[in-house]
Amino acid sequence: MTKYIFVTGGVLSSLGKGITAASVGTLLKHSGKNVGMLKIDPYINVDPGTMSPLEHGEVFVTKDGAETDLDIGNYERFLDTSFLKTSNFTTGQVYSSVIERERSGGYLGQTIQVIPHIVGEIVKRIKEAGEGHEVLIVELGGTVGDIEGLPFMEAIRQMKHDDEVEGTFFIHVTLIPFIKAAGELKSKPTQHSVQELRRIGITPQMIIARSELPLPKTFRKKLAMSCDVSSNSVIEALDAASIYDVPMSFLRQNILGPIAKELGFDELNPNMEEWDALVKKIVQPKKRVVVGFVGKYLQLKESYKSLTESLIHSGAHLDTRVEICWVDSEAIEARGAQELLKDCDSVLVAGGFGNRGVEGKIEAIKYARENKIPYLGICLGMQLTLVEYARNVLGFEGANSVEFDENTPYPMIYLIDNFLDQSGNTQLRTHKSPMGGTLRLGEYPCDTKDGSLLRKAYGGAKTIFERHRHRYEANPIYREALEGAGMIVTGESDGLIETVEIKGHPWFLGVQFHPEFTSRLQTPNPSILAFVQATLDAE
Repeated sequence: MTKYIFVTGGVLSSLGKGITAASVGTLLKHSGKNVGMLKIDPYINVDPGTMSPLEHGEVFVTKDGAETDLDIGNYERFLDTSFLKTSNFTTGQVYSSVIERERSGGYLGQTIQVIPHIVGEIVKRIKEAGEGHEVLIVELGGTVGDIEGLPFMEAIRQMKHDDEVEGTFFIHVTLIPFIKAAGELKSKPTQHSVQELRRIGITPQMIIARSELPLPKTFRKKLAMSCDVSSNSVIEALDAASIYDVPMSFLRQNILGPIAKELGFDELNPNMEEWDALVKKIVQPKKRVVVGFVGKYLQLKESYKSLTESLIHSGAHLDTRVEICWVDSEAIEARGAQELLKDCDSVLVAGGFGNRGVEGKIEAIKYARENKIPYLGICLGMQLTLVEYARNVLGFEGANSVEFDENTPYPMIYLIDNFLDQSGNTQLRTHKSPMGGTLRLGEYPCDTKDGSLLRKAYGGAKTIFERHRHRYEANPIYREALEGAGMIVTGESDGLIETVEIKGHPWFLGVQFHPEFTSRLQTPNPSILAFVQATLDAE
């Protein structure tokens, strides 16, 4: 049977529940445990796929094609594991499934209520996520006391007494504010948060105390006593130089001791030598490069969370600090690529949706191509490389993607009306199709071309597997013209153009897939690692 660790948050949001959950999972995995992860989101959206990245941050895509919360990305990056769609669910999904079952007669005419039906569905999904794992770590989104989180709190309370559950452990992440005028750390917000949990029927067995200052011993004792936990179950969580140092910080405070004791594990001794060595290279690297990161969701950097983390992973393995020079593509339209990218060692054009800022991205691609600067284009960044090449090398005036100009005379990027999805089912994609149901999502194979940068980056692999999140495809009718002019297709997936490179350019790669989704601290993505290496070599 599976044991469960539940991670809740109090006082306010953005305290780092996801990093806490991932860090505990990492330590348990390196102790030899089979660890599963689950993020529960209390919002009513069925999935994050159509939510604005400026509001919610990045949409992460799993191997099996689910659009999930960005915390699933943290789990994968920390645990070096691919999680599936069962690792994330929302209030919207829970209610949708219960209502659908009720409409089909599945409840035999019962009156459907939050208790037991909604709560029962939540418990069922948690147990499904835990199948096949020794431990499942469950992160509850939101903050204790939120009205939308109450059914989830009730579900995990009930699981304490479930005969099918071998053991439960409750971790509460909370804020310890420092009141500057008084010169004091304050425990009262944490006490109130724990009291709210107790009112619901949950007594946390560990407090993760987020603080800007170290906690004095006397303060720890006071906090432990007022929250009814042992002193060694108050874990200090200070701001870290890198999020990847958090597991090491927790380990130094023996976070696994109380967990092992409560869940009946033998002594847990994780082997973190490799991890620690990589963290040291993140914090104090020997080399430095500057990557010009061209995007359009720069108001919230978490819109590109996986991508920025993937650059950190590659930098750690190359003992290099990868500094990001954030460049708004709309600013390039106003001021030009030369002015904004002249101090960058390489250029990366990220993915995105919609017409805003597209011309600026095209200018950035032209700048990298003409100046022989290492270039990586991801998803839309790859599609726009075709548009730029068609306009400025082939002389196809007005070339564009049909996403931005339905009447373009040269539709370099187009929409496939009938497309086989990951399950082999045919889906119809038109301009009026709902965004959430018409994306190419999840992992697909890509056949690489002999002698290409792509194949070299992946260690000579003839076929690679990467994840996708897009609607539009490169139009194959222009392939001959592009290749005749020096832009070579070096990766294909079932006849679809996946990657392109340019003859004579030192390092230029456009990829339709999202390599950042498979990058982890201990195993960086090969194409991003090769890009950072090329940036180093170009200095």
